Amino acid sequence: MYKYYGIAIFVIILDQLSKWSVVKNMHYGESITLLDPYFGLYSHRNRGAAWGMLQGQFWLFALVTLVVIAGIIYYYHKEGKGKPLFQVSLMLLLGGAIGNFIDRVFRGEVVDFVHVIIPVINYDFPIFNIADASLTIGVILLIMYMLFEDKLTKKKVK
Repeated sequence: MYKYYGIAIFVIILDQLSKWSVVKNMHYGESITLLDPYFGLYSHRNRGAAWGMLQGQFWLFALVTLVVIAGIIYYYHKEGKGKPLFQVSLMLLLGGAIGNFIDRVFRGEVVDFVHVIIPVINYDFPIFNIADASLTIGVILLIMYMLFEDKLTKKKVK
């Protein structure tokens, strides 16, 4: 059961290394185009939540994040046994939550750098990071698990 913690650790390390690289090698506001015009790196900082909401509310984020981390660990151990999709989704959520929490504690802001433009609808997606991507993927997998939980458990019973 503890083997899935490696996923969270991997996300945290990848997230922090990528953010460190951006801070070390790019000036704030600097942009590097990788796939013109759809994808690139853009050195950005965020003192708020997703899409910059609730700017400067450190103590609120700290409290909420600590409660979320505790909840994830609790549910992982209480409900996760024998449910790999559930375990993976929770560990992606844990890694993402801790990755952004580290930024808030040590930098006072979250480093964002992935810049995507969706050409079909000409949408400039909000700049994000590895922790944000991990949180998003974790939520999607958790929703999939909840939608198909009955099918997954019935398959095991047979």
